[in-house]
Amino acid sequence: MDIQAKITQILHNFTEKNLTIALAESCTGGYISHVITNISGASKVFERGVVTYSNQSKVDILQVDPDTLKQHGAVSEPVARQMADNLRMIANVDISISTTGIAGPTGATPEKPLGLVYIGFSTEKETKVKKFVFKTDRISHKEMVLKEIVLYLDSLI
Repeated sequence: MDIQAKITQILHNFTEKNLTIALAESCTGGYISHVITNISGASKVFERGVVTYSNQSKVDILQVDPDTLKQHGAVSEPVARQMADNLRMIANVDISISTTGIAGPTGATPEKPLGLVYIGFSTEKETKVKKFVFKTDRISHKEMVLKEIVLYLDSLI
């Protein structure tokens, strides 16, 4: 099954269960929201998507603690966690997802390699953050993040 068909199936199942989702995207720049909103009926499930590319937007829009950003950097588990947690509460949704990473080709450090991404998943029950390193070009990086998000959402059904 292709990714678009899988997302369509997930949205259908979420609609039946009255589940809503929201996305806070940094390194994916709105790509995940774009793919979801290409599907008819997505508005029954998809409440909002925000692109918080800069650190200041993470603070202003998602209420990420500036001290956390300063201490850990934008591409970190604690920031991905706060992005997902805070968005779920702000948007009043069942599930929120955050992405923050280094898509490249610049911006990497020895501690934070090219392709590093943290994906935060927040529900009322729990918040978890998964770490990946996708060593590829920017567009493929976004596609790989999308696949991981689809796997997670599919696991909730």
